[in-house]
Amino acid sequence: MEIYKNLNGDSGVLQYEIGADFIKVKFQDYSTYTYTHSSAGRGNVEHMKSLAETGCGLNSFINTNVKTMYSHKG
Repeated sequence: MEIYKNLNGDSGVLQYEIGADFIKVKFQDYSTYTYTHSSAGRGNVEHMKSLAETGCGLNSFINTNVKTMYSHKG
């Protein structure tokens, strides 16, 4: 997994992994959530990928838009 840059310094996100149709996000409590095109929608997942690579806004976007739309929690 890639380390999330956390440019604002207050994110709950630690790491992420990007695949063709998914993003996995690891949070401060070490839980990992997988969001897929099927579970959260293609547009949301692609936007999350962009935010992850930028290092800013991912946690906020998840909490506001797709919090419970994950396909797997680990």
